[in-house]
Amino acid sequence: MTDPTGAPTLAWTTVEQYLGERLGTRYRLSPADRHPVVTYEIGHGGQDIALLVELGRNRRPPRSPLPAVVIDQVAMDGGMRMARIRTARVELMRDFHDMALAIADRIVVRNRSLDSAFAETVEGWSSLLDRPRGMSVERRIGLLGELSVLSRLAETYGWETAVEAWTGPYGEEHDFALSDFDIEVKTTASERRRHVIHGIGQLQAAPGRPLWFASLRLTRGGAGGRTLAESARTVRRAVAEHAPSALFKLDSALERSGWSSTRMDDERWAPRDEALVLAAESVPRLDRALITAATFERISAVRYETDVTGIAPTPGAPVSLAGLRLP
Repeated sequence: MTDPTGAPTLAWTTVEQYLGERLGTRYRLSPADRHPVVTYEIGHGGQDIALLVELGRNRRPPRSPLPAVVIDQVAMDGGMRMARIRTARVELMRDFHDMALAIADRIVVRNRSLDSAFAETVEGWSSLLDRPRGMSVERRIGLLGELSVLSRLAETYGWETAVEAWTGPYGEEHDFALSDFDIEVKTTASERRRHVIHGIGQLQAAPGRPLWFASLRLTRGGAGGRTLAESARTVRRAVAEHAPSALFKLDSALERSGWSSTRMDDERWAPRDEALVLAAESVPRLDRALITAATFERISAVRYETDVTGIAPTPGAPVSLAGLRLP
């Protein structure tokens, strides 16, 4: 697919629809009578995307200096050899889509070789993977998860109490602090429920206050999904209508979370499955009791991953997250 100038073009919304519906397809980005053949591929099952570029005789794919970008060689029907460029990290697919089109543009429009096109794009986008646009994907889906739980809490306690309870953006240890319990919310886009834990205290309950852990999984939502901007606007409208006095605090929390209505936002998400709610003590975690006091005094920061895949939900959760949807 090309625009009137001959530049390769493929809207992310089109790609995202295939991903959301778990369908695979291919789009040819180079003219039908031109070589090398350049094709955009959405993998079967809608799990990945790749840029395929025809390799000349005795040519090898370039090596990727980026850990998140993988380049290998595949054989197509008819014996054509193609370099396949893809990302190994699902959360970076939106950014990789733009990168793939930039590589294709250099090949199709500027007649660069694959090696030159890839090297020039990497050099020009050197900050792409280290500093994603605005909020990182992890932070965006994390905020989506918190807004979903905020909306569910509002159904039970009202919007004013729910907004007041949202303490995570203010640097508190846990995301929500209700009158007699706390909630820590973790959201991921990966196949497994693997979450990053920041600090020893993030899964440590305060004295006399049970701590609950909510694990949410999101997937690319396609046309039926929600963007972060849509969810934030929905929550703002509800607060403005039902608890206008809490709107200033909500806006402050959104700002502290890194969200801005002026930033580009076209990624749509939807829940992959039901939320998993666990008592904090059921979550595999590091405990301060495992570290001697002398050692702990010399540790300035702790960051680790915990995997709660397959753990049964804890009965008796103070709030139900069954059927949780993005606001």
